[in-house]
Amino acid sequence: MFLQKIENKIRLAIWVSGGSFVSCILIVILILMFTNIQLDKTRKNIYVLDEATPILAKQVGVEANRVVEYQSHVNLFHLLFWTLPPDDKTIERNIAKAMYLGDESVYAEYTNVKEKGLYGQVINTSSTCTIETDSITINPSSHEFIYYGTQRIERKTSVIIRQIVTTGLLEDGPGRIIIRTG
Repeated sequence: MFLQKIENKIRLAIWVSGGSFVSCILIVILILMFTNIQLDKTRKNIYVLDEATPILAKQVGVEANRVVEYQSHVNLFHLLFWTLPPDDKTIERNIAKAMYLGDESVYAEYTNVKEKGLYGQVINTSSTCTIETDSITINPSSHEFIYYGTQRIERKTSVIIRQIVTTGLLEDGPGRIIIRTG
């Protein structure tokens, strides 16, 4: 009888210890899962500094801002390609950057403009060409764009203002967006 009471107490102690151990393991697993979820949420939030003012930016999927990326890419390309100071090295540097944003059709367009003598005229007459974006239309399904801009050519004796309309195709390349002209 005395041994039976001791055996029951030992069994009870084993069950209580085992239950406590399993409960602790479950609590640790739940805590780890909760912290992992919280860390994932905080990793999607970053702060961007704008003149020492922190702005909260949330991470979203690639497609959420794709049209804005396309517009920015097309705008940057046109600024680099059509902003021409009267300095040969600056023109070449800007054109090299613009070439990186496009494919071989951009090089063909550059060759065409160069053969017409635009770059030589800008340098020889100390002209300054600037471009201002009026609007950019992007078709997200076909990746086609239409760029509307105003080019201003300032010479010593005159100012010429031209309207520029370009069309092209945007392709998602490896790690970048590629412009196809024409």
